[in-house]
Amino acid sequence: MAPHRRSRPPSPMGIRTPAIATAALTSVALLSQTANAAPSEEPRPSLEEVEKKVGDLYRQAETAGEKYNAAKEKTTKQKKRVDTLLDDVARRTEQLNEAREELGTFAAAQYRTGAAAPDTASLLLADNPQDYFDQTQLMDRLTSRQKQSVDDYVTQQTATTEKRQEASESLETLTRTQSSLKTSKANVQRKLATARDLLSKLTTEEKARLAAIERQKREEAQRRADELARQQAADAERRRQEAAQGTGTSTGAGSGSGTSSGSATAKAGKALAFARAQVGKPYVWGASGPGSYDCSGLTQAAWKAAGVTLPRTTWDQVKTGTTVSVNSAQPGDLVFFYDDISHVGIYIGDGMMIHAPKPGAYVREESIYYMPVHSVVRPA
Repeated sequence: MAPHRRSRPPSPMGIRTPAIATAALTSVALLSQTANAAPSEEPRPSLEEVEKKVGDLYRQAETAGEKYNAAKEKTTKQKKRVDTLLDDVARRTEQLNEAREELGTFAAAQYRTGAAAPDTASLLLADNPQDYFDQTQLMDRLTSRQKQSVDDYVTQQTATTEKRQEASESLETLTRTQSSLKTSKANVQRKLATARDLLSKLTTEEKARLAAIERQKREEAQRRADELARQQAADAERRRQEAAQGTGTSTGAGSGSGTSSGSATAKAGKALAFARAQVGKPYVWGASGPGSYDCSGLTQAAWKAAGVTLPRTTWDQVKTGTTVSVNSAQPGDLVFFYDDISHVGIYIGDGMMIHAPKPGAYVREESIYYMPVHSVVRPA
């Protein structure tokens, strides 16, 4: 070794500097791989968050179910219209063919008798003038009938074309509605599947706590129902005393007085009897009986049993009848819930109702305060 060059001193611990750098880089790479291979899990939602999420999903599913009901009802009506239009087109096409055949008959007759009408020269040359007049009258008659046939044919052709266009447009509308029907159905199924998945991940302890929250909710709803029952009883007693003293000012059903005609009471009684007979049957979205129901399917079937036709969806049912206050609700009235009017039950008195609650549940009696009340409607 040359005397002017010195040897490099050894690094601490006898390890060369490049080796330290390589080891450090390797450690960083391993740590990075570990971090990437095992990402931190998302925080587990609290029980209250799960309970709220499941409740929201059930509500959203019910809203989607009502949209499904509306689309299904619309599809049924549109299909009937399309069938009627197609029958009409077939009938008009047959008439058009008949008119075309009649035109062909007259054309053949005109060809056989000659296209030009006889003139004076023909009269002078005719062997028998009577034959000429008979022929002239025949030609005139053929021309008049032919003209009428042409007019009829043109009219039939125009009407048939218009009906075919109308049928085509109705078929396109029906196709769009059927597509909406499938979308609503898929939306319901997706939300219900999400709710079931959330519930399936709960531990036994969490399920017990969730059941306790539900019991507390029911107890509070029942307490409010009892308060309403006491208030309604007090109002009824007050009205009875006023009537006995001759100072009553009630004006009858629909006035918020709590009274109704005998006919309306009888119908409400039949609707309630039907609803009570359905208690215990499962909730199935889109169902309207007889083995299962959704909320509006139950109320529609109940009032149908009383001879009153209600629309299929909650959004249409709320527009049918007379709106009354909650305090004036009578047995048979329809009670609607939530701001979007996505649920309905049938009032039975004392703050209670019969309704088809939600997927996985059965038709049952429950306090109307189990859900936020939107409005009360008296169908009859």
